[in-house]
Amino acid sequence: MRFVIQRVLEASCEIDQEITGQIGQGFCVLIGVSGQDTKETADKMVQKLIGMRIFADENRKTNRSLDDVGGGLLLISQFTLYANCRKGNRPSFTDAGNPAIAEELYEYVVAECKKRIPDVQTGCFGADMKIRLINDGPFTIILDSADL
Repeated sequence: MRFVIQRVLEASCEIDQEITGQIGQGFCVLIGVSGQDTKETADKMVQKLIGMRIFADENRKTNRSLDDVGGGLLLISQFTLYANCRKGNRPSFTDAGNPAIAEELYEYVVAECKKRIPDVQTGCFGADMKIRLINDGPFTIILDSADL
């Protein structure tokens, strides 16, 4: 499982010219699911995401978590995080999880985040989404379950 975590001042998701999710300060998280991922993998990733201390404290040090600043989450499914570009110029997506299983794990991640963070917004799995955000910093972290 891969998360691309972007610290944002604001972020939104639009589908067919309708806003499906919108947050102020918080994280916009792109979520990729591989064929090897499980709920146990998702649990580790959610725990790491929720505990991530990348907001500045009074000394401008990245010491504060999402909970500390009352931030929101915008969670977006993105199978292209598993693009394989080793051969040729057209990416292969064979490392991405089966769509049915990937959707189930994405929804599981959303549900687990909602248990811990009051403001959790989403896109729609498999939809053509337009994501707008103001990246704060910019501050972007790639979290890969293979590294946990």
